[in-house]
Amino acid sequence: MNTRGCLAANDWICGEYLRSRAQELTDATIQHVWITAISVAIGLLVAFPLALLARSRPSFAGPVLGLTTLLYTIPSLAMFSLLLPLFGLSAGLVITGLVLYSLTILVRNIIAGLESVPEEAREAARGMGYGPGRLLWEVELPLALPALMAGLRIATVSTIALTTVGSIVGRGGLGNLIEDALPSFFKAQVLTASVLCVLLAVVADLLLLGVQRLLTPWTRIRATRTPRRKAPGAGAAGPVDAAKAVS
Repeated sequence: MNTRGCLAANDWICGEYLRSRAQELTDATIQHVWITAISVAIGLLVAFPLALLARSRPSFAGPVLGLTTLLYTIPSLAMFSLLLPLFGLSAGLVITGLVLYSLTILVRNIIAGLESVPEEAREAARGMGYGPGRLLWEVELPLALPALMAGLRIATVSTIALTTVGSIVGRGGLGNLIEDALPSFFKAQVLTASVLCVLLAVVADLLLLGVQRLLTPWTRIRATRTPRRKAPGAGAAGPVDAAKAVS
């Protein structure tokens, strides 16, 4: 079978489809990336103060975590239907829904990261004259970055997958191509859009992992240090040293 006959034969893998629909695929991919990036960025901006509130006031922790978890359990179609009167058939509808879904992952990981900071690191920073704001930004957040970035990676990959649901209002990026192809079972379009979604998730995860490694160089230094002998009572560089290093 020749290459140009794959469209007529409705093959799953079709080079002619890629050539003839290159612009359509590019536009859908750009829309997918744009919606995902905006949703995750806004989700992070909303989740951060919520996590700080939950940590500073334990009485708010239960309601905040409970509400974000409840939002995550709402089916996507129901969520978009509830938001429809407020946003109409717009990109704002999809972005708001995706932001709400990302909150439970981001809030929990930010709290977990901040709570994982050893008290010794905080005491060392306070002993060097750090106030609450400087303590948060220069000691606690850097030490909490691994957990925070792990949550950001999960939220990003999840958002890439959920963005496809936005196709019900024509704002689903690659999901639009999948939905358009399903009634006629256009195999090449379904497979290509699905593969691109997977590739986007993999690339985004690897990029964020690279950012995490750049922002936390001390974790690589510790991992590569494998002392041959450890003197009695000696230990690895602790959180206090990390606190001093980032000050």
